[in-house]
Amino acid sequence: MKVCIGLSGGVDSSVAALLLKRAGYDVFALFMQNWHDTTGTLHGDCEWEEDRFVAEMVARKIGIPFYFVDLSEEYRKRVVDYMFDEYSKGRTPNPDVLCNREIKFDAFMKCAVSLGADFVATGHYCRKDEFKGSDGKPVYRIFAGTDPNKDQSYFLCQLTQAQLAKAMFPIGDIEKPEVRRIAAEADLPSADKKDSQGICFVGKVDLPVFLQQKLKPSEGDVVEVYDAYYDDNGHYAAIRKILQSIEKDGIDTPVNMVTSYISETRSLKVNDPLREKTVKGNPAFEGGCSSDGIFDKDRIAALSDSQMEELSEPVKYDIPFETETYRSGKKHVKKTRYKENPYGKIVGKHDGAQFYTIGQRKGLNIGGHKDSLFVIATDMESNRIYVGEGHTHKGLSRSCLRIMPEDIHWIREDIPMQAGEIRRYRVRIRYRQPLQDATLVMRKNGLFILFDEPQRGMTPGQFAVWYDNDEMVGSGVISQ
Repeated sequence: MKVCIGLSGGVDSSVAALLLKRAGYDVFALFMQNWHDTTGTLHGDCEWEEDRFVAEMVARKIGIPFYFVDLSEEYRKRVVDYMFDEYSKGRTPNPDVLCNREIKFDAFMKCAVSLGADFVATGHYCRKDEFKGSDGKPVYRIFAGTDPNKDQSYFLCQLTQAQLAKAMFPIGDIEKPEVRRIAAEADLPSADKKDSQGICFVGKVDLPVFLQQKLKPSEGDVVEVYDAYYDDNGHYAAIRKILQSIEKDGIDTPVNMVTSYISETRSLKVNDPLREKTVKGNPAFEGGCSSDGIFDKDRIAALSDSQMEELSEPVKYDIPFETETYRSGKKHVKKTRYKENPYGKIVGKHDGAQFYTIGQRKGLNIGGHKDSLFVIATDMESNRIYVGEGHTHKGLSRSCLRIMPEDIHWIREDIPMQAGEIRRYRVRIRYRQPLQDATLVMRKNGLFILFDEPQRGMTPGQFAVWYDNDEMVGSGVISQ
């Protein structure tokens, strides 16, 4: 059996190649170049040239043929142009997910097959198996990697059954330290090479500089939003009312509107035992969730489509600022300033709303606050970005998101949800986030994901991915 290994020059794909060779496969290496331009890259040079050099040495050390393919035109059209288009609309795409769907397991896979490959292997930390479906045809499944600190299944969330049929993941059941040990023991040139960072095949970049290749800067206001805005906002009150109406009996505490989640590794302490979650989940509950949820399925089912939409829509910010004139200094020079507003304040300027993303903390350059400021919304029409102070700011948290019908993707094509169906799954909305318990609600106007606990920084354009225990079942683009 002939296997093509996508050899990147990193330690993971190098060990994958070595294990395939030791297992007796007819292995050849294929290195792909996907990017030429160094605009915005922090190193300012062509990292791919060094990667190719290392990859070629690895192939020579293992004793497998080495080939090279330039897919930069495909990458530009199918990944980078998509990135620019999404950012121009105020959305935040995930280029790594797109790269896997459009390049590694499409354009690259086709090239590998043309060279005689039966399978294409990569160094991803995930696992795959197959079984016969009811029609006798194989059904392919993809699981989280054994190493919880390196699980990369999220990045493969858009793969199809046809792509998985030819995919192999040789290191999916190995932990990273063991991969390093194997590489060092075999004296592979990549054994001590650091893991790649940044945009897939582009590298670590100064994102605004990178995006300014096509998106022009445009100065706008940074508006800080105060708590009082939510106290008087009708949409925020409606969300609270809907959530309260679908909670199970016996939950006497006020509906939770603010996340306990701080970062990929930390959470605020949750005191309410009815709302507690575990990271590992529980196989006894549907989807491997830690409980059967705080919301009543029948009450969720009774909600109208418009109520589900209202629940999933983010709060909109429209804070008007009026000016007033005043006299300043000994000479009583007439000046203009904004009147005080109980809902918010203009606290700075930015270079373009398209350069910012929900949950972003760095790059705001605004002082005078006890806690960090976070981007809670961007408005492309007014070119404003809205910020809130602290991890527990109300604008950072949402309980429900929506995926439009055309953006729903089932890896398990044999078990799609039908309109009106409700299931429990574990979900993450970004890589490295611990899986969160959630209820998925399928309607004609989209798939709604209702989390047991509010989530921090739901970002339009990113992918929500759902798991049944540790099997990745499907994914979709967060609509807004």
